[in-house]
Amino acid sequence: MKVAILAGGLGTRLQEETSVKPKPMVEIGGRPMLWHIMKIYSRYGFKEFVIALGYKGGIIKDYFLNFRTRDSDLVIDLKSGNVQVTDGGDVEDWRVHLIDTGTHTMTGGRIKRIAEYIGNERFMATYGDGLADIDINQLVASHAKSGCLATVTAVRPPARFGEIRLEAAKVKAFAEKPQTESGWINGGFFVFEPEIKDYIEGDDSILERAPLETLADKGKLSSYKHEGFWQCMDTVRDVELLQGLWSSNSAPWIIW
Repeated sequence: MKVAILAGGLGTRLQEETSVKPKPMVEIGGRPMLWHIMKIYSRYGFKEFVIALGYKGGIIKDYFLNFRTRDSDLVIDLKSGNVQVTDGGDVEDWRVHLIDTGTHTMTGGRIKRIAEYIGNERFMATYGDGLADIDINQLVASHAKSGCLATVTAVRPPARFGEIRLEAAKVKAFAEKPQTESGWINGGFFVFEPEIKDYIEGDDSILERAPLETLADKGKLSSYKHEGFWQCMDTVRDVELLQGLWSSNSAPWIIW
């Protein structure tokens, strides 16, 4: 089963980083967010990716074109230009399709544009800015059991600010707020049947609006509830949080 990753957005809320690179290329632990997402899927044996490019897509192309040589030892013949890789380095067993889907194309439009590269088969999809310790096999099994055309992973949004309880002018208690205990949001990590493309009109179609709303109205959209770790990367604070987890060897989305 192929995995589609929507990696073409502008990332306007993270301009400190995205003014020079696409959002999925923001690094956590010296590796781009895109690599971290792909590791989640490859852990469960899903190793063929269709990446929908847009804003600064050339940077993502360059990353994968140089993927093998980046972490390898090289011998370069300057006269002939021949390059010999003498040590394979950390090379993933992945097949990656890099598809230009337009700078201003919406999420639904990107899915429609890459449909021909996926073929007439079930596929998974996610955004290029979210991480989770999700069990992909359970997600796929839940979708298959539902009989629906699409499944969305529902997650509880993490609280963004610490909680301070006051008594007069003194702080009575201070605690970083946990993930909220009520309410669910779209956490990405979709499973789609190929018919999803029939619900998408064109480049201006936003996946989360008419396509998914229509499927929901028809009873063809199911949910997979993920109670574990989930974190999007929208702000510098989010980047710092994810970097802190990585640096402390407690990144829950990676199992080595």
